[in-house]
Amino acid sequence: MDGGAPTLSADSAAAAATTAKTETQTPALVNGAVKRRNGGNNRTEAAPNGVKVMAAKKALHYHSYSRPSFLKWRLQDAVHVATHHWMPCLFAVGLLFFMAVEYTLRMVPPSSPPFDLGFIATRSLHHLLQDSPNLNTVLAFLNTVFVGMQMIYIMGAWLIEGRPRATISALFMFTCRGILGYSTQLPLPQGFLGSGVDFPVGNVSFFLFFSGHVAGSVIASLDMRRMKRHELAWLFDVLNLLQAGRLLGTRGHYTIDLAVGVGAGILFDSLAGKYEEFSQSKLLSLNGDHINGVANHTKRNLIP
Repeated sequence: MDGGAPTLSADSAAAAATTAKTETQTPALVNGAVKRRNGGNNRTEAAPNGVKVMAAKKALHYHSYSRPSFLKWRLQDAVHVATHHWMPCLFAVGLLFFMAVEYTLRMVPPSSPPFDLGFIATRSLHHLLQDSPNLNTVLAFLNTVFVGMQMIYIMGAWLIEGRPRATISALFMFTCRGILGYSTQLPLPQGFLGSGVDFPVGNVSFFLFFSGHVAGSVIASLDMRRMKRHELAWLFDVLNLLQAGRLLGTRGHYTIDLAVGVGAGILFDSLAGKYEEFSQSKLLSLNGDHINGVANHTKRNLIP
């Protein structure tokens, strides 16, 4: 003993030496960092975030082996879907109904004319036009005037107002119509009532699938609505319905030609809009690259 200095027993000294050795060799985690002691040099290293990695692994494991979504559905969910999303529910019922109709329907034999519900609905109009050739000619002329109105509006939107979307849409539509019309050439309906003043003028041949009359009117109507010309758009919609009834009455188109014409007008108007967006973004990118190039060239000339 030296002047009251604390003494360590042999066991205490061995424990202290072991602790010091462990602290020197084992990294200590301090606030998310690993602290290593090598002799007198202390070095702090960032530790990998093991907590986040383990959480991500657990989340991945949970999503991989969680229950299917439909097992979590409750009665309240079904009621919510039926009340707030009734249109998809109606389409689901329509799917089941027409599956039953399709799988039990007697197919039309090759020797018989095509079955067309629109022809049945316009049978009286067909007989009227068949018995009144002059009335058929007048209606054909008015229909040609309506087609001219469509063309004037669509071309005017580009040439006068500088908005090419409707014109691009019409070009897309008529090109696709030509490809499909030539690929599948449907037979001319029985009882077709032609006219020399009907568009295309001159009793020339034409593609049945799909109706360019209807699709062009839809394209013009959609453009009018974009420009807030709602009254004119409604006028074109009404004239388009009358045009469709006349085309069925004269057997100038099948019902499917008219229905697809509506869808084609909507589709190609949307595609023309996407084409415009792509062209504008590409132009902005090219202008940005040009501006950056000019700036770099000026900087090199100014800085010796």
